[in-house]
Amino acid sequence: MASYQDPSSLPPARQRRLLIAYGFGDAGTGMAASLIGFYLFIFYTAAAGLPPWMAGLVLMLARLWDALNDPIVGWLSDKTQSRWGPRLPWLVGCAAPLGLAMALMWWIPPGSLWVKFFVFVAISVLANSLYTCVNLPYSALAAELTTSVSLRTRLNTARFTGSIIAALIGIVLGGLLLRDHDNPSSYWTLGLISGVLITLCTLLCAWGIAPQARACQRPTSERGTTRRLLGRVRSNGRFLQVLGLYLLLWCALQIMQTSALIFLPVVMRVPEGWSNWILLPFQVSTLVGLQLWTRVAHRQGRIRALHLGTWLWIGGCLLAMVLIPLDPAHAPMAWSPNLPRLASLVGAILLVGLGASTAYLIPWALLPDAIDADPEKPAGLYSAWMVLTQKICISFALFFFGNLMSLSGYVANHGIHQPSTALVAIRLCMGLIPAVLVVLALVVIRRWPERAEHSVVGP
Repeated sequence: MASYQDPSSLPPARQRRLLIAYGFGDAGTGMAASLIGFYLFIFYTAAAGLPPWMAGLVLMLARLWDALNDPIVGWLSDKTQSRWGPRLPWLVGCAAPLGLAMALMWWIPPGSLWVKFFVFVAISVLANSLYTCVNLPYSALAAELTTSVSLRTRLNTARFTGSIIAALIGIVLGGLLLRDHDNPSSYWTLGLISGVLITLCTLLCAWGIAPQARACQRPTSERGTTRRLLGRVRSNGRFLQVLGLYLLLWCALQIMQTSALIFLPVVMRVPEGWSNWILLPFQVSTLVGLQLWTRVAHRQGRIRALHLGTWLWIGGCLLAMVLIPLDPAHAPMAWSPNLPRLASLVGAILLVGLGASTAYLIPWALLPDAIDADPEKPAGLYSAWMVLTQKICISFALFFFGNLMSLSGYVANHGIHQPSTALVAIRLCMGLIPAVLVVLALVVIRRWPERAEHSVVGP
């Protein structure tokens, strides 16, 4: 193995190259995750014709399988031996298959509803397996490329900056291509474009980080490491806190993302052509929030940044519960009465975006502390446990959402003509439910040793 030089000691120009390259690694997969989060439920129900409960079941089964393969990929990644290190071969080898599989997720097979259901599940299982093969080794690198807490936080900031910028591009593509949510061909075009971008971004990342990834810290390969790790997870208090924080924040975010494109046209009466574009303020404010909370974390500590961000998030959620719908008899930009209502809606979206950026940054910025507490530092397996529990919880959250929509009487092809029970359920999914999950996340992390972590991150 090449001699190791911590990137924190490299010249600023080489550190910037590392940060930019690492940011590319989550750009393609981040775009895919954003498109799936915002559009896949709509694609299954409006374009493919699945009932909401069946669409939720597809999402749940795919996520459950995705969770089950995480420990396997994490273990295999930790054990991979190559002159390029344990992580790069996974990124390079799975980049193109992942792009193809992600494109296929937006294809509607011929046949009955149950034929479509089983094909959608099979494609989702394949795509999510390949996603894990790229994203999990990539995520583990944040803890292995450097031992500097400050640089680790900047790596995660670069990671999610790339992800959110790519998600912005995805929303622009969605706004241009998905003017009609019922048109299957527009989803297929979107899938092809996103598949190509996923492949290119993953390969660019691998090329850019190769000099450091070849020689960085690696997990030990002692006999029984995996078994001992599984036995010690329950006793690693820091890891359990990070784990609880991560899954609660991401369940809240996933429920909001899935319901957003129903909430905007159905509850808020935003014209469907506007709904795709009005997601842009969310992504822009999330991008701003990443930079803001990185600065706050550097100066005041990561937990302080978490508290400030999540209370903004909670405020935006509660505001979403009481927003007044637009009047469809007037244009959205009409001064009376729609402009004030539209401004309030955009304000709530900006608050949620600023706060929700903590879900991207803070758990992954805290994870290396838990990995460092383990003398063998198996970053792949710890990252796998993070992602595994997150996906299991999100799978049940999505299944809950699909069934809640069905029980509330929501029918996708009825447009804005939904029963009052469906309108209340959608508001709950955009407001009270995610707010409660975020509060629970703060309860989970309340005993984190903030003073110690601030002394490490400090100016």
